Amino acid sequence: MIAIVDYGMGNLRSVQKAFEKLKFDALITREQKEIENAKAIVLPGVGAFKDCMDNLENLKLVAPIVDGIKKGKPFLGICLGLQLLFSESEEFGLHRGLDIIKGRVKRFPPDLSDLEGDRGKLKIPHMGWNRIKIIKKAPIYEGIDDESYFYFVHSYYVIPEDKGFAATETSYGINFVSSIWKDNIFATQFHPEKSQKAGLKVLENFGRLVEKS
Repeated sequence: MIAIVDYGMGNLRSVQKAFEKLKFDALITREQKEIENAKAIVLPGVGAFKDCMDNLENLKLVAPIVDGIKKGKPFLGICLGLQLLFSESEEFGLHRGLDIIKGRVKRFPPDLSDLEGDRGKLKIPHMGWNRIKIIKKAPIYEGIDDESYFYFVHSYYVIPEDKGFAATETSYGINFVSSIWKDNIFATQFHPEKSQKAGLKVLENFGRLVEKS
């Protein structure tokens, strides 16, 4: 069973529906025991970083998530679920994250200009379809072509201290890390559940890893 962590932030049902479409058993839950007993953990999320961390702490969900990762359970973070893995975020002040990945979450600079085309000044948030450049072929990208398009909605991006964590990069005025991979930890800045065929393939690959774990 895949536990989709419910901490009051994000479109959890769309993630669950995507797994169900792929015939994987996925449960939306905020129960510690269900997260502890799950074979894998998915942490989606949208919203403000501090609010999400406060909710995780108030619901006493930090320990089962961190313990599950340390025990080697497959983990998938989506959007804010990627950012929460990091040491700290600059969103509306400086706030501590789960500190699983050493590094910082930073806002896009206000004067972004298109690096690859003629769109001129770019808007924040970064919203819509964009390409990923595969740096490290993580298992979740099996069968995914380099430069494939995925759906993004975010104003902040992650900067890992160890650049070896980066699995993909994306260009939006700057080149930023759009997904990470380290051992059992997978996390994407984009939304695979909103990314049609390519996104479903990412979730299918994650589900297959869970089956083998």
